[in-house]
Amino acid sequence: MSTPITSAPPPGTQEPPPTKAPRPRERRVTRTGWRRALRRDWQLYSLAVLPLLFFLVFRYLPMIGNVIAFRRFEPGGSIFGEQWVGLRYVEMFLSDPTFWQVFRNTLWLGGLTLVFCFPIPIVLALLLDEVRRRSLKRFVQSVSYLPHFLSIVIIAGITLQMLATDGPVNHVLGWFGHEPIRFIQEPEWFRTVYVGSEIWQTAGWGTILYLAALTTIDEDLYEAARIDGAGRWRQIWHVTLPGIRPTMITLLILNIGTFMAVGFEKVLLLYNPLTYPTSDVISTYVYRTGVESNSFSYAAAIGLFEAIIGLVLITSANQLSRRTVGTSLW
Repeated sequence: MSTPITSAPPPGTQEPPPTKAPRPRERRVTRTGWRRALRRDWQLYSLAVLPLLFFLVFRYLPMIGNVIAFRRFEPGGSIFGEQWVGLRYVEMFLSDPTFWQVFRNTLWLGGLTLVFCFPIPIVLALLLDEVRRRSLKRFVQSVSYLPHFLSIVIIAGITLQMLATDGPVNHVLGWFGHEPIRFIQEPEWFRTVYVGSEIWQTAGWGTILYLAALTTIDEDLYEAARIDGAGRWRQIWHVTLPGIRPTMITLLILNIGTFMAVGFEKVLLLYNPLTYPTSDVISTYVYRTGVESNSFSYAAAIGLFEAIIGLVLITSANQLSRRTVGTSLW
């Protein structure tokens, strides 16, 4: 009995395989599953209500006020300005020499803060990880964490008292025959004072995330490194640092995102008219221009410019980190 032979269609005439269209039932199942999960775990989802309201009210709704950067705002009038002026205020601050001096100061302070305040917590965490006496380790951690829990007003007050003309630092310098230094009144000392106080306040607290990341490194990697003849420095370089690299990259990206937002409160408390040439930053300049001089539209234009630069910096750092290291925030 012979079987019928079917001839294959000539090449180029085959019909493409039919594609499956998404079924409406699958969408309904997905929506039903989401609703079921919401009804089942509504207590957990309710915990996110207050944080979302906080960001909505204090972070996103105020963004609407940026419209006055392009409109003339008068106190007592409309909150969205009285008259459209376009880029007038942008052109004003771009042609203002004072703004560019403030912009340079912001870059200096932001760059110094990033260079010194970012690696020191890493070094301190590595040193604490090597301490074997638990009592000594807890003591060092407590002493280094303490400044973080003090308010910025107290930190600034301690700094001003320590560096005053008749303060303890100048007393110590006097023992060595040195004349008193006016740390607070001389512009060339402000950056050193600011960065030093920032290191003292943030270095200990910054070690918490790195110490937590160190606990996730597999001990077998250290054992394998020791078998291969690696000393302690080699183990740190080839095992410890790669193990905490994702945490380091994430914090670096976040620090770059706040590069332009140099600490407004601390600068405001530490600076004075004598140190304006090196201490005045964009945030304090916006404060004096908007609140003290009532130039709200001009201040809003400068603040919007600062926010755009911060957005570009954090986006660029995230993309660069994703392409070079493979770790990113999003």
